[in-house]
Amino acid sequence: MTKQKEVGDKGEDIARQYLQKLGYTILATNWHFHHYEIDIIAKDGDELVIVEVKSRSSRNWEHPSEAVGKRKIRFLIEAAEAYIFKSDSHCDTRFDVIAIIFQGDTYELEHYKDAFYPTA
Repeated sequence: MTKQKEVGDKGEDIARQYLQKLGYTILATNWHFHHYEIDIIAKDGDELVIVEVKSRSSRNWEHPSEAVGKRKIRFLIEAAEAYIFKSDSHCDTRFDVIAIIFQGDTYELEHYKDAFYPTA
């Protein structure tokens, strides 16, 4: 397993635990639709939440949240549409980004609710 994959997996685990502590219900992790992947699908009350987790092991690179560009947003929206269709969900849906920066044995977590909106 590569160092980058280990950092990503650790970040997703931390994000999942963080959301659970906030009272979210985790519906799926690493959900795939064709070649698209949603890191975490959760419920926050009556709202479906699609969560993209971005982790970095250093501040020397771009901020993790900056790695969610237009192409990634388009993929997330397409995957979310597929999940909503397959699960027959009728909830309002929101897209969040959780950014995690590891600093040795500690980390900094930032949660961006409504990080982007799908366009009509």
